[in-house]
Amino acid sequence: MNEMKRDMIRIQELVGSAFGQTGALVALSDGGHMNPKKLQKTLEQTMEHFESAALELRRLCEQYSPGTGGFSKKSVLPAMDVTGSVEEFGYGWLHITLNTLLPHCRYQNPNWLADTISRLLDGYVACGKELPFYRRALLVIDEHTAIEGRHIFDQDNKGWKAVSNAIKGRVVPDDDQHTLAVALLSTKVQERECCHITLLHQADAHDFFAAHSSDYALGNFYSGHWC
Repeated sequence: MNEMKRDMIRIQELVGSAFGQTGALVALSDGGHMNPKKLQKTLEQTMEHFESAALELRRLCEQYSPGTGGFSKKSVLPAMDVTGSVEEFGYGWLHITLNTLLPHCRYQNPNWLADTISRLLDGYVACGKELPFYRRALLVIDEHTAIEGRHIFDQDNKGWKAVSNAIKGRVVPDDDQHTLAVALLSTKVQERECCHITLLHQADAHDFFAAHSSDYALGNFYSGHWC
């Protein structure tokens, strides 16, 4: 069996294995009353299977993707914008939008989140743009959600550390408690749920929060219309 065929079979196995994990959820529901902790752990194990499969699928698909590094030299089609986007707005602030909410991380590491952010930054640089570098930065993570009372997803349990780990050494210095301040926000919305991640100089914190949530705030902050 050649290497490519073996890897295509591996892709099929990954998808099948992830789907098979959903059987544990069905088994839980058959018993009527479910233990909340057991349900939470099983849900996260299911997510972990799918996320691990997604990470390996990314690697395999890139390995065989036509283009540089692939088996031919054809142009690579632009990736679908299904995970998020990166832009610069304000006063040299970096804004990342994730088309999902932060994952819960009590029982698993949010590897998918760190990998996704790294790839979004890679794509931004690949377009010929330069990432800013902040010696003293403020990281603002603002979830927009319509879910009432995400108690299981309180700030202690969210996988926000994957965000800071993905940018350290690349957008901010690595591992220094004085160089990166973090603010976790939640905004109740009725429209599409997402997570806004903004990096800015710590000295600009006043300007950020004045434009974001003070009496002077106007409309949708992340539209950039206030700039």
